[in-house]
Amino acid sequence: MAASRTAVITGASSGFGASFAQRLATEGYDLVLVARDERRLADLAADLSSRHGVAAEVIPADLSTDEGCAVVERRLADPVDMLVNNAGISLNRSFTGSTVEDQTRLLRLNVHAVMRLTHAALPGMIERRRGEVINVSSVAGFAAVMPGSTYPASKAWVTNFSESMAHSVRRHGVRVMALCPGYTHTEFHDRAGIDMSKTPEWMWLQADRVVVDALRDLRRGKVVSVPDWKYKVAVFGMRHLPRALLQAVARDTRGRTGRDEQ
Repeated sequence: MAASRTAVITGASSGFGASFAQRLATEGYDLVLVARDERRLADLAADLSSRHGVAAEVIPADLSTDEGCAVVERRLADPVDMLVNNAGISLNRSFTGSTVEDQTRLLRLNVHAVMRLTHAALPGMIERRRGEVINVSSVAGFAAVMPGSTYPASKAWVTNFSESMAHSVRRHGVRVMALCPGYTHTEFHDRAGIDMSKTPEWMWLQADRVVVDALRDLRRGKVVSVPDWKYKVAVFGMRHLPRALLQAVARDTRGRTGRDEQ
């Protein structure tokens, strides 16, 4: 009988995190589900255990705090096969309109927690010469497309960090990948209080489809996964169009939407 595999998923109570949990459970992974909402985690764990016969452990933790990160780091000291760093936030206020505390929490969750948990997981994976890390980033990280927002900068770090780690651990049989989706139907924007009602429906992705594509790309050895052709085109433009043109587009988008962040 094949040995069980274990995946640790942060931000697992909804959105991409819940979709990763669902998909990996169907593949037979035992799960360690991390988020702040213990009740939702417990309900999800019970459902997945019942339907797929996998073990599902719950860790309630706020990863924007040192204490929350430390709890998950201790769990990562035990052998795990996959880490999905999905927890993250955006803000519905511009940089100058928000507090230092708000910005610090964003950076601690989007950047600091990703660094700490990856640092905790990789040594064991390297020693065992197997393991996978998916860091959920964003197409927003490829350019300064959201004037007045720290979010793209935080995701630029996640993508570059993931690429760097991927190249350093590949020789040990370990994979690291940045997942860079575009607008996706999750609770992400609602939780941030960001009004997305003017965003055309054709721009939206489905979380379950993004997760399927991400796992496919991971297993093909990709270092950066950009789901869906329209966002592949957008990323190509962000990487190759003149910066002045990108800045003009960003200013126009801000003027039409009346938002500092998307």
